Amino acid sequence: MTRDAPPTLPFRTRMAIFFRLLAVQGSWNYETMLGNGIGFCVEPALRRLPGGVGGDPYRKALARQSQYFNSHPYLAGVAVGALARAELEGAAPERIERFRTALCGPLGALGDRLVWATFLPLCSFAALVAFGAGASPLLTALVFLLLYNTGHLGLRVWGLQAGWSRGLAIAQSLGNPVLQHAPPQLGKVAAALAGMALPLALHRVIGPGQVLLGGTLVGVVAGAVLLVSLHGRLEGWKLSMGVLLLFLLYSMIR
Repeated sequence: MTRDAPPTLPFRTRMAIFFRLLAVQGSWNYETMLGNGIGFCVEPALRRLPGGVGGDPYRKALARQSQYFNSHPYLAGVAVGALARAELEGAAPERIERFRTALCGPLGALGDRLVWATFLPLCSFAALVAFGAGASPLLTALVFLLLYNTGHLGLRVWGLQAGWSRGLAIAQSLGNPVLQHAPPQLGKVAAALAGMALPLALHRVIGPGQVLLGGTLVGVVAGAVLLVSLHGRLEGWKLSMGVLLLFLLYSMIR
């Protein structure tokens, strides 16, 4: 079986793997990290090994895939697809274990830069723009949820398909210029949205009157001083989510 012709994987099995990926962190622990979750996600494909669920190949493969593994959860599908194909193609256990170890670092670093550092703040500030433009708290929350879930579900679908299609050669897909250049480009979009969102949101909080203007300006200055003092120690996604939550709470209790 060549890498250009992966073994057949029924649609039902693919869907079972995908839905399990949504719970890949369900058994997270300090000893194996995502290891148990990876084994759980790969398991539907392993049933197609010779002998089925009662066979020795199935038991050995499941034990192998449940060992230590750590990556960004949204990119775990890349590993699951590639590992499922490697097992069904009968790759040597030693090669599979080396491959699993080598995947941890790239999937973790890429996921952190792509999701936590850029895409999540982008979605938060996009929701703040909607809030500043007059959206209700419910609509603001829906804007965030729609954008964020569209992105992370799409990333999971792509990851599973890419891993299965490329198998042990998945490194070529991870080096795709789109993935490598996406974080800085998304970061620029997030910064632009932040520049629009904060003035709009502050204007809505202050309202047509000027009663809160002084207090708002003091809060802005205090916040700026706090951000400068926390530079390098405060993650962007925590900041953006905190700001979004504060504006939503104010809008609801106002």
